[in-house]
Amino acid sequence: MSVLKILCCLLLTSHLNVGKNIKGHRAAATEQRGALRMNELHVSSSVFSLFLEGEDTCKLDPLQLHTLTSCGFNSSNPLIIITHGWSLDGMMESWVHRLATTLKTHLIDVNVLITDWLTLAHQHYPTAAQSTRTVGRDIAHLLHSLQVNFQYPVRKVHLIGYSLGAHISGFAGSYLEGSQKIGRITGLDPAGPLFEGMSPTDRLSPDDAEFVDAIHTFTHERMGLSVGIKQAVAHYDFYPNGGNFQPGCDLQDIYEHISTYGLLGFEQTVKCAHERSVHLFIDSLLNKDKQSMAYRCSDQSAFNKGICLDCRKNRCNTLGYNIKKVRSSTSKRLYLKTGPRMPYKLYHYQFRIQFVNQMVEIEPYLTISLSGTKEESGDLPIHVTETILGNKTFTFLITLDKDLGDLMMLKLHWEGSALWKTMWNRVQTFIPWGGEQHKPVMTVGHVRVKVGESQKRTSFCAKTNDGQQIEVSQDKIFVRCEGDTSKKQRRRNHN
Repeated sequence: MSVLKILCCLLLTSHLNVGKNIKGHRAAATEQRGALRMNELHVSSSVFSLFLEGEDTCKLDPLQLHTLTSCGFNSSNPLIIITHGWSLDGMMESWVHRLATTLKTHLIDVNVLITDWLTLAHQHYPTAAQSTRTVGRDIAHLLHSLQVNFQYPVRKVHLIGYSLGAHISGFAGSYLEGSQKIGRITGLDPAGPLFEGMSPTDRLSPDDAEFVDAIHTFTHERMGLSVGIKQAVAHYDFYPNGGNFQPGCDLQDIYEHISTYGLLGFEQTVKCAHERSVHLFIDSLLNKDKQSMAYRCSDQSAFNKGICLDCRKNRCNTLGYNIKKVRSSTSKRLYLKTGPRMPYKLYHYQFRIQFVNQMVEIEPYLTISLSGTKEESGDLPIHVTETILGNKTFTFLITLDKDLGDLMMLKLHWEGSALWKTMWNRVQTFIPWGGEQHKPVMTVGHVRVKVGESQKRTSFCAKTNDGQQIEVSQDKIFVRCEGDTSKKQRRRNHN
């Protein structure tokens, strides 16, 4: 999906007029809500197909529900309904069948249904956006028929909607009559244009199901608009890499996309960040041993400082299918870092380094390396953006694509800035004697590392007895402090 085409289409259409049309459409739809239960002759604008295996599907006739049985629908199994978004070419995107295949293969005892609303989706974006209520009503009618004819509880239903499909899923939940709610709705980068800033009744919201989660992957603004919605729309809203853009989706990655997707590589680059939400969800099914963990935080800036790796009181959760379903009165925003390709999981490490009694202002260009019982991190360059003077504690976040295990050793290397090196070399040239005692040093106090995934904390102390001072271009080895595995530490790790 081309970002520029979306924006141009929206700019050519008056936002206010479209907003009025959508509100008018909503008013008309609200009047018809009672018809969901009474009107058995509802003619669906959407085509529903039960996914079988491979790329085989079995088309359903909502007016003849016996086609459900003949297609192999099992009322004992949960039902997952996948709904696509806006379509530029009127073709079903490849991710739909990939997601359906992954669900069917890895969950086994599940009914997977695909909503095809391409006739309505293959229109100008504002027109397609207006049609989201119509498609939502189609899904609600189908689910109501399942309730009446199969006594099928809608709490066993999981709606997965991508882009405009996310709002369609929300409308389906809001249209459904009765005391029961849909069990779960997952919004995969819910569409932003014409939905951003709207009231909960005009978009996907936590009220639309017993549990709602959303993954935001392309909220980067262009000309005041973003493809994906920025605001929280669920009980748990995940913002991988801040939600603005995704690693591996830059234009320089186009060659890799072309080698993978052929002539469709350029298109894949354009829609890469938006569609990443889908592949993150698929990844959670394919790589069950590498579930991506996200952490509640106020914003991406705070998360980058490493101050949000806390799992107490449901402050962290698993991204994707295996999420822990915890309802809350307010939306929770969760952040995480991911890699550029599947498996996307990264491990999050919070560093807290205390600098003590620093008399001379210095720039801490550091290189850190960690050793654990499983792996070693290798050298990790760290540039603290502030200068150090007096007593200061810096907190920052490091992510790795491997689990190091229990942390055992840490190496710090202080590399002075290029300007400082030049000045020092000149001093060494003019005053070659006695220079070492005047060489600036950096005194490190406490060094603590917390692993987000395990919630384990490790305190490091200098390995040698010569204090914790580091000179420029010197390596300093730190090991686990004695007593680090005390009852207090173990109790903290358990919590």
